[in-house]
Amino acid sequence: MVVRTSSSPSTPTEALRALREAAPLTQCITNAVVTNFTANALLALGASPAMCDIPGEAGMFAGISGGVLVNLGTPTSEQRDAAREAVTAGTPWVLDPVAVGALPVRTALAHELLGAHPAIIRGNASEILALAGTGAGGRGVDATDSAEDALDAARSLAIRTGGTVAVSGETDLIVDATRTARVSGGSALLTKVTGGGCALGAAMASLLAVTPAFDAALTASVIWAVASERAASRTRGPGSFAVAFLDELAEIEPADLDGHVRVDTEVTR
Repeated sequence: MVVRTSSSPSTPTEALRALREAAPLTQCITNAVVTNFTANALLALGASPAMCDIPGEAGMFAGISGGVLVNLGTPTSEQRDAAREAVTAGTPWVLDPVAVGALPVRTALAHELLGAHPAIIRGNASEILALAGTGAGGRGVDATDSAEDALDAARSLAIRTGGTVAVSGETDLIVDATRTARVSGGSALLTKVTGGGCALGAAMASLLAVTPAFDAALTASVIWAVASERAASRTRGPGSFAVAFLDELAEIEPADLDGHVRVDTEVTR
């Protein structure tokens, strides 16, 4: 059963409450390194993950999902075909163009998939610059540019796809054709946990089932900031942080999203 309960704008508090009520089925075509952490993060948050990435099933499964993630971290030939199926199902979806730019197979696929109009593109600054054609990519999966460096590239991609672009960094940018939101806060320990950013893309996909793309990207970014700050405050390093972060995703309440991070929104005319 497809759960898409609202197309109306919502605050992060309202969006998290809606996600918890709906527990949307979220299809994740994602990379092998992060599958387990991504599934656990979605379960902790309140969504229902499914890692269905087999050609012949992926498109069908996307049709019954509330949101779809396509993450290009380990794009095997089967995953590439599964992604092509899933993005044509009509379900809102997130593109995470991991390490695009320097690596030719995933870069070509990312540009191909842009034609299917992702609701959200989520990446670091170097990935967004490379996808927009204004940068060469980062160092593997690591960004070598700041989020603000990618603002114009993000805007151009948002206009091209008609969707939202989320740029992760010390301050996250959420951009569509007319608006920019900046989410400050969070812990740098997230960058020391494999799957922290990839699971964020999955959270955005789950929220697409209950709120529009800009609000889904903004809400997920705020949740990640609050949960990571709380987890970091009671741990000593990346290992204990990863476990504590999952706990915080499970324990976070909608009201906790008010006032814990700064969200600045501007309108472009």
